Amino acid sequence: MRSLIVSGRSGSGKSTVLHALEDSGFNCIDNFPASLLVQHLTREAARPVDQVPDLAVCIDVRNTPDELAELPAYIERLKNEGQEPRLIYLDASDSVLVKRFSDTRRRHPLDSQFSVLKDAIAHEKQILTPIAEMADLRIDTTNRTLHELDVLTKERIAGRSSNEISLLFQSFGYKYGVPIDTDIVFDARCLPNPYWREDLRHFNGLHQRIKVFLDESAIVDDFYKDVCSYLEKWLPIFLDQRRIYVTVGVGCTGGTHRSVYMVERLAEYFRRQYPDLIVRHREGIE
Repeated sequence: MRSLIVSGRSGSGKSTVLHALEDSGFNCIDNFPASLLVQHLTREAARPVDQVPDLAVCIDVRNTPDELAELPAYIERLKNEGQEPRLIYLDASDSVLVKRFSDTRRRHPLDSQFSVLKDAIAHEKQILTPIAEMADLRIDTTNRTLHELDVLTKERIAGRSSNEISLLFQSFGYKYGVPIDTDIVFDARCLPNPYWREDLRHFNGLHQRIKVFLDESAIVDDFYKDVCSYLEKWLPIFLDQRRIYVTVGVGCTGGTHRSVYMVERLAEYFRRQYPDLIVRHREGIE
């Protein structure tokens, strides 16, 4: 039985994740009391394997503060007893969360305590910080649509094998900020930039002309080899420490040329070793 704990700030997409997991065969329970976590997972783990579906429970700020404060201890207790619940934490920027609540006209769970929505959102972040810091996988939904989050959940969480590392290679543009859910970041802004070639500017890193331009550069090849060497050494260490979700980010200025090219090249190489590898280009490259 795979067991997942889904948490995160209100409006970050937890319901979408639960629906996607349910579609994938998980037994999902929303607004689960943290105080019952150890008891419930221990009971489920004792049942015959063929009778126990995968389980996902959502634990968030709707719990009491005392229950949330104890959640890290509950998870550690389960791990010490041989279980491996995975904690998935979702978040988004404050401005996006405010807009989502305004658009849907939903009430924030802390609405009764704060008269201003942004204050409730900020306080929720403070309460959930200890949980966010111990997450196995953090997902930033700021720039993700509901469909993209649904696909990501089914591919990376529900669809992965339980004993292998799940790699996400993601390109991004520094001008739009570094993704907060990235574990390892490589800066490709030192590489030759096709943007300054008028005949190449309007293509992206998936185009053959960009590939030819960057393939011809010795410094690009050195960068690629160094990144491969680093990841070949350290990814097995992540796995040895039971880190099954790892996100590798490669950034350039705009996130459309060098980072896209490098992510595609790295993914082609590492997919031979890690079949669960997923590629995402944050700035909408297709």
